[in-house]
Amino acid sequence: MLNTPLPSSLQSTATTIKEKKKLYSLVATSVVSLIFVFSVSSSSSSSGSSSSSLHYHQKHRLILSDPNQSDANYVSPSLPSIAYYITGSDGDSNRLLRLLFSIYHPNNQYLLHLDLTASQSQRDQLALTLQSIPVFRDFQNVNVIGKADYAYPRGSSVLASTLHGASILLRLSQHWDWFINLSAADYPLVAQDDLLHILSFLPKDLNFVNHTNYIGWRESFRMKPIIIDPGLYISEKSYVFYATQKRELPTAYRLFTGLSSAVLSRKFVESCIFGSDNLPRILLMYFANMPSSQTNYFQTALCNSREFNKTIVNHNLQYMSWDNPPKQKPRALGLSDFDDMIKSGAAFGTPFPLDDPVLDRIDKEILNRGAGRIAPGGWCLGESDDPCSLWGDANALWPGQGSRRLEKRLVELLSKEAFHSHQCITE
Repeated sequence: MLNTPLPSSLQSTATTIKEKKKLYSLVATSVVSLIFVFSVSSSSSSSGSSSSSLHYHQKHRLILSDPNQSDANYVSPSLPSIAYYITGSDGDSNRLLRLLFSIYHPNNQYLLHLDLTASQSQRDQLALTLQSIPVFRDFQNVNVIGKADYAYPRGSSVLASTLHGASILLRLSQHWDWFINLSAADYPLVAQDDLLHILSFLPKDLNFVNHTNYIGWRESFRMKPIIIDPGLYISEKSYVFYATQKRELPTAYRLFTGLSSAVLSRKFVESCIFGSDNLPRILLMYFANMPSSQTNYFQTALCNSREFNKTIVNHNLQYMSWDNPPKQKPRALGLSDFDDMIKSGAAFGTPFPLDDPVLDRIDKEILNRGAGRIAPGGWCLGESDDPCSLWGDANALWPGQGSRRLEKRLVELLSKEAFHSHQCITE
C-alpha cells in the first residue's frame, strides 16, 4: 500500500496556525469515526441470527492428567466456547471456508468478514455457501458480516474492524469464553477437540497476547507518526495519509507492542467494548491516529490495567518464523517448517501461502480432514468419508496427540517462573 503525504500546500506552511487547525480537524474526525464505528457495532441489533440450541453447561468426562485415576470428588470442567473472528480480502472466500472447516465445532461461534476490497457479490456468495451446509444451518453458529469495513493493515481501521467483530460476537452469544481473531493466512496446528479439551482446564480470565515494552525502532516509525486512516470515515478505497508532525509518547501510561493476533478472555473483551473502565476509551483515541494500532492496543490496555495485567500470558498460541534480519515480519511457512511447527505445541501457524502443500499435510496428518470436509471431532458420527455429515453430542471430545503437545507448551508458559517473569515488564 502506498503512503501519500499531505498536499504540498500544507507542507510549505507546516508551522502555521492554519495547517495545525486542518491537521487537528482531520485527527478529530478519525478519532470520532473510530469511536462511532466501535459504538454503533456494540449496540446494533442481532436480528437475523439465531443462537445455538446447545446445552453449554453439560459436562464431559475428560481427565487431563492420568486417565486411569479414580477420584470420587473429581468434577470434569465445563466445555469452553471460542468466538472466532476470521477476516479476509478480495478473493479470499475459499481460504476463509477452508480455515472455517478446519476449526469448526458446534459449541463455538464464527464471524467471517470479507473487507471492502472484496465485492458485495463475494460476500453474498460466501453467505449462500455457508447456508447450504447442513451442519451450519442446524447449529446456527456461523455468520458473515454483510456490511463490510475497510481494514488497512498500516492504519487503525483494522483495529476498528476487530472491535466491531468482537462486539457482534458478544451479541450473538452469551456463552463463549475466549475471542480469537484469525486471518485467511492462518491455519490450525491442532484439532479443535484438542484445543477445547486443554482450554477447559484453564482459568477463563487468561489472555494470551505477545507483548513487550521494548519499543526500539518502532518509536520513530510506529509510535510517534500521526496518520489519517480513510478506512474509518469514507466508503471508498484511498490512501493512508501521514502528517508532517510527530507527537511525543504518553506519560500517563506505558506503551506495549506485540502481534496483532491474540486469544482474549470474554471479560477483557467486554471491558474494551462496553467501556466499564475509561482506559480502553482513552487508548482508542490515542491509537486512532497511530500506524499498526492493532499490534499495540490490546497489549497496552492489558498491561496498564490493574484488573487484567496479571492475567496475561506472553504468547498468542501461534507459530511464526521471522525473516532474516531485520526480522520485522514473519516469513511464509511451507513443508520444510512442518516438523518445527508441530513440535512447537502452538495451536495455530501463520502465514501460509494460498493452497500451499503444507496445508494438505496438516489436513491429513493432524486434522484427519478430507478435502472440502469439516475436520472431525467427537461430535461427528458419520461414515469415514464424511464423518460430520451426521452428528451427535456436541460436548463429546476426541482429544489426541495435539492436546498433549499443546498441554506441554502451556505448562511451560504457565510455570511460576515463566508466567510472572514475562508479564508486562517495563524497561
